[in-house]
Amino acid sequence: MNNKFRNRLLALACLFLFLGGGVALYYFNWFIQKPFSIILFIADGLTSSTLTASRLYEGGADHRLVLESLPHLALLSTYANDYAVPDDASAATALATGQKVNRLTLAMDGKGSPLPSLADLARAQGRSVGLITNSSLTSPGLAAFFAKTSSSLDVASVSAQLADGAIADIFLGGGGGDFFPADSHGGRRRDGRNLFQEMRQKGYTLVRTRAELNEIPLWHRPKIFGVFALDQMAFSDEIQAGANQPTLAEMVRQAIQLLQYNRKGYLLVVDASLIDAAAYRNEGERVLRCMGDLDKAVATALQYAGNTALIIVTGKQSVGGLRLNGYPFRRDKGVSLISTNTQGVPSLTWSTGPGKTDGPAAWPTSAALGIAEDILVLGGGPGSERLTGMEDNTLIFKILESAL
Repeated sequence: MNNKFRNRLLALACLFLFLGGGVALYYFNWFIQKPFSIILFIADGLTSSTLTASRLYEGGADHRLVLESLPHLALLSTYANDYAVPDDASAATALATGQKVNRLTLAMDGKGSPLPSLADLARAQGRSVGLITNSSLTSPGLAAFFAKTSSSLDVASVSAQLADGAIADIFLGGGGGDFFPADSHGGRRRDGRNLFQEMRQKGYTLVRTRAELNEIPLWHRPKIFGVFALDQMAFSDEIQAGANQPTLAEMVRQAIQLLQYNRKGYLLVVDASLIDAAAYRNEGERVLRCMGDLDKAVATALQYAGNTALIIVTGKQSVGGLRLNGYPFRRDKGVSLISTNTQGVPSLTWSTGPGKTDGPAAWPTSAALGIAEDILVLGGGPGSERLTGMEDNTLIFKILESAL
């Protein structure tokens, strides 16, 4: 083979490589598109035992929850950097940043350096961001996405970071006392800052009731700061306290409709923290009702975000060790499921916690303790096919990061 022919052959090979690379790049950019809607639901205690009890409570043994229609499923280990059983903050940080951190830590590594969260990364990609909870906006499950601190108990700092960073287009939840000064509107701040006023000055529309949230026009470019309670929001059975508060499903619906204006898509994080609050107090029926509320919110997301959305439902940790005992009848549901069973044993029991007459704890404690138990994750949409087998909770970050 002479040099001239060899050079032509090499040039032709380079041309094919160049064209092939261009075609591949075009294909990945235009045919393998990332999901427009990315929604993460976080619910403590999302274990197989709680899921089963919730299904039976909602409709009996033949019933299926909407979230159970999500096609992909895995079990997640949840250990923290320092403890085998995580707390809320370290478990939430694993979901938000993909890193294992110490107990009480929110989005900071062992050297005190801040870790970028999914909300930070979504904003950098030009996506809109929504952060929703039915507890306090400063609760660890949501705070891990916007705050960086070595102590999640420092809610004054967490709330200040929310206002200073303003990372999300939409904030909806409770915890108003952490945003008002101590001499105003039931506030708890000792630094004199009125974070409501500061959010207004940053261009946020302030909403305090369900009616105000629903009145926001859907063509409105969203910068919404909605706080509907001084502390956590009301449980569904607290009719009077929750009369003017939106449900979790209503907040999800409104957030999706407002976030869709952005052609680059959005990230929505929904923290169903009332499940956690009920579990710490051994309020078994409330846990099951809150799981039903979560299921309605997932159904709303599926309806409004569309079939191409990436939707993942998982938990931070398991609390209290709730169990449904005995042999309920196949069609038992609601109250008939959770009364004392035919064996004379309380249908609902706990491992630890204050205990209740209808839900005693094996080892009484002032509040339920975390449980060494793997957490379920269910998902649907592009990227959710990676949810299979036994995984670590940091996988959730990896899936969502690659979808941004």
